[in-house]
Amino acid sequence: MSHSWPGLLLVVLALTACTPGGLRTPGDGLYAPSVDRSGEDVDGLLVGHRLMASGEYELALRAYYRAAADQGLNVDVLSAIGSANLRLGRLNQAEKILRRAVEEDQTFVPAWNNLGVVLMELGQIPEAERVFHTAFALDNGESSAIRDNLRLALAKMKNPDYDAENNTQFALVRRGGGEYLLLSTPEAESEQ
Repeated sequence: MSHSWPGLLLVVLALTACTPGGLRTPGDGLYAPSVDRSGEDVDGLLVGHRLMASGEYELALRAYYRAAADQGLNVDVLSAIGSANLRLGRLNQAEKILRRAVEEDQTFVPAWNNLGVVLMELGQIPEAERVFHTAFALDNGESSAIRDNLRLALAKMKNPDYDAENNTQFALVRRGGGEYLLLSTPEAESEQ
């Protein structure tokens, strides 16, 4: 009786799969090889900050959501989620989340600054100026980005066309001194 190779191979594989251990190696799970879980998890905030710096805002937002699942919705996570939403043009969501962040910790400078940027983008200049003043005071005037944002908000209050005339940029900030520039006009955004 002659056997074909494909048929014989199929029989051998079927018999192997029926034996204890089958085609798996010891320690493998039922459906997939086991994973070494002894390593440390990667911080979702750190990953998100790096993605923001590289312009990958949607991916950054996903990383921040993972950080929220791991750490809870603390002020760092809320501020980061709000900032990513701002970069994605989701201004109302960003405002809501950043307001929640400053309620969570009224001394958290990045959340105050970034809320000011959102308010500027929404055209709420007087409130944005007050928010930038708060961020500037809490920061003791140490951050040049916050100082510049306050200066731009004051100039815009005096002259509503200031940003269009001077191609101004507002800077988002995060804990640790990182900055993400946010252009205040759509025309300037296309130039970058």
